[in-house]
Amino acid sequence: MATNVEPPPVPVEQPYKFKTEFHPRSGRQTLYQHFEEFGITPETQALPAEQEPWHPFQSRADFEFSEIALNTALNKNQIDRLLNLMAQISQGQAKITLKNESDLRKALDNAAAELTLFSKHEVKVPYKKEEQVFEVHARPLWDWALDLLDNPLLAPHFVWDAQCIYKHDSTDFVHFFDELWTGDQWWDIQSCLPQNLDAAPFCFILYADKTRLSSHGTVKGYPVVARCANLPGIGGSRVVGWLPIVPEDASEEGKLGYTTMKRVVWHESFIKLLVNLDQFSKTGYSYSCYDKILCWLFPVILILSGDYEEQCMMSLIRGLQCKCPCPVCLVPLDELHNLSKTFPIRSMKDAQAALNEVLKGLGLRPVANVLWLVENSDPHEALSLDDLRTLHGGTGGVHLLGELKTILADLGCQAQDDLETQVSEFPRWRALTHFTTVIHITFSDGNKRRDLVKQVFYAALSVLKRQVSSEGYRLLHVIHSYLQLDSLIGLNVHTEQTLKMIDTEFLIYDAALKDYVEYATTKSSIEDIKTDWNFPKTHLWKHARRDIESKGVARNYSTRPNEKLHGPLKVAYLNQSNGKDIAKQILRVDHHKCAALLLRGCVDTLDEQHCLQALGGDDDALGDEDHVDHTNHNGHFKLSSPQSCAVTIQDIENRRGAQDTAFQGFRRKFSNFVNISLPTYGFHLTRWITIPVDFQIHEYRYLRLNYESTINWKQSTDHLRSNPSFHGSLRFDCALIKLTAEKNVFVKIILMFQCNVPDVASTFQLALIQPYTAGIPIVKAVPRGDSIFVPLKSFIRGVVLARDPEHQDEFLVVEHIDSDMFLRMKAWACQ
Repeated sequence: MATNVEPPPVPVEQPYKFKTEFHPRSGRQTLYQHFEEFGITPETQALPAEQEPWHPFQSRADFEFSEIALNTALNKNQIDRLLNLMAQISQGQAKITLKNESDLRKALDNAAAELTLFSKHEVKVPYKKEEQVFEVHARPLWDWALDLLDNPLLAPHFVWDAQCIYKHDSTDFVHFFDELWTGDQWWDIQSCLPQNLDAAPFCFILYADKTRLSSHGTVKGYPVVARCANLPGIGGSRVVGWLPIVPEDASEEGKLGYTTMKRVVWHESFIKLLVNLDQFSKTGYSYSCYDKILCWLFPVILILSGDYEEQCMMSLIRGLQCKCPCPVCLVPLDELHNLSKTFPIRSMKDAQAALNEVLKGLGLRPVANVLWLVENSDPHEALSLDDLRTLHGGTGGVHLLGELKTILADLGCQAQDDLETQVSEFPRWRALTHFTTVIHITFSDGNKRRDLVKQVFYAALSVLKRQVSSEGYRLLHVIHSYLQLDSLIGLNVHTEQTLKMIDTEFLIYDAALKDYVEYATTKSSIEDIKTDWNFPKTHLWKHARRDIESKGVARNYSTRPNEKLHGPLKVAYLNQSNGKDIAKQILRVDHHKCAALLLRGCVDTLDEQHCLQALGGDDDALGDEDHVDHTNHNGHFKLSSPQSCAVTIQDIENRRGAQDTAFQGFRRKFSNFVNISLPTYGFHLTRWITIPVDFQIHEYRYLRLNYESTINWKQSTDHLRSNPSFHGSLRFDCALIKLTAEKNVFVKIILMFQCNVPDVASTFQLALIQPYTAGIPIVKAVPRGDSIFVPLKSFIRGVVLARDPEHQDEFLVVEHIDSDMFLRMKAWACQ
């Protein structure tokens, strides 16, 4: 008897979502990719791992012990005692041959010798007919670059060619910026390289900043940090130099000659880093890549990263009070506050051509800039917006927050107390620092200041109302626009649409600030209120759009990743130096860590290859837990923090329903959900399911929620909790869920649990939630007794809802917790 067999479905060819155009000189064809292919590094044949990658250590155990000693900053006495103890008790297969700290140091020195070492130089600068001598420690940038190029683990990851990347929006391909090589500057530099060679730029990101090493700030260091821009976030930051600090002299400070000497010392010291860099920037350097293709690399200083003081030093402008105090453009001193105007951009060619008489008019110092020696490395082009110092540690975290405190002080203690109460009650969120006080505390950390401004804005909305404080009400308009700009500039992907949004918001911010200043100048009676906003940090973010188009998104040139290196340097000073000749000792420790990091990568690679060999060389045979980086490895969500034992549904209703109306009728609500709502989620029920009183559920108090970011289309993760005592505090987070196919709503999580429903062959992960009525930016909670059940798979992402103290059960949607939330709320508002 014949049977009807359906033919297999014909696969439907999905349209391409991404397009990448490479620089014409790369010789590469335009690349079209599907969504799941974009951003994935093509598989390359793995280079064979060294069988003893821990060399020059005598054994793997010696290396691993040395690595631990470095990372924990053990001192000499601690190392000797630990090795002595281990030598007495060691009976295992691993053999430790190190006997004392001296052996450890020698082994680390041998490992560090594989990399470019630091060397000490003397810089002699004449001042007042006397020769001043300063010490500088440096390892040439190009030698450090060759260390990176020779690293087999990094070799496949270098990006050489400029790219224009597009994403299809269902109508057309839309151009976007993200990495440095997607910016116009990389494209323009590659266009300037010799045409008859397979030429590519080797791009440096350089950062310099003084840092306090001792707790009292009496001992300081001046590290120079380098990063390779050709590596997509994996090359890391390394200290490549230690500049001299010209001592402060009260009798000389402020004098033109002394200030000029400081500039000369900085540039004469910095040139020690540029050995061979200037030459190869003109001639190129022939290098055989890991794929055996010969290319010519031209070193370029693409990014100069630093605070305003460092930017003045790098560009050799005169600073705060010169006629044109911006290191990027020629804005006059008295126009710094005016963000509605645009001024000519500075250029290296103009500075080189300027005569001494013209230098002062341009706000320049009469000193030769050593950065001019490197081709295609205009320092004014390389200088970029630093969001950490300019915004979070400047305009927002210092000036706007300081103004708010000034206004609150004028209103009195009650207003201050109300604000602090609101800030202390602000919902906790994993990516935000939580504060319990605001008024009488200060932070030097720009990250904390960034978080505080976000929370203070929402807390102040009920305190600084128009009828209470005209100054405060106007200031909130300024802070609101500032937060909008901060979120826009901080996006990890930019399109023409988001760049236009920045332009529009700058005009709003400019108008709000001018309105505030006018009122403060003409009508306010508050003492110490700021009326002069004519300082560089008011102006510097004016160049945000230009920087993004030129060098990609703001994270590419932020000082944030480089600032993190200050901590280990301080630890090295405090725990691993004797306070003498500190530069040599600190740099030795840092160099040891760099060598250990390289060896760790080689050891891990060997372990992975041994694991593959044990499994027959089949990468697919590895379980999920064996993969270091596997996208969406837990699916859309994962429940954790289970309670010790399951409880019955009746017990939950009786025990919790007496105190919380959300649990009243718990069993009845659950029965209705199973029989009425489950079919809408695709489960077929043949009869009405009765939920017995002893029906068991297993409670969980932590939810790891994965979702696709609307910013960069990669996986993001939120960490949500429903815990009555999380570190001693109530913690019931909120989320955005898909309630129906057409409707998304905000909810508060009350209970998360897992259960098995009778007659349905499936385990369910569900949540009892309290919905909020739709509305942006204000939502209102429905009564607790109207709580409902939803499957956890309907959760979209976590959210933060700040309580409105003046309106019961009303909450403000906090859109500035991250970029994804910010854009989702923008899209929702447009709808």
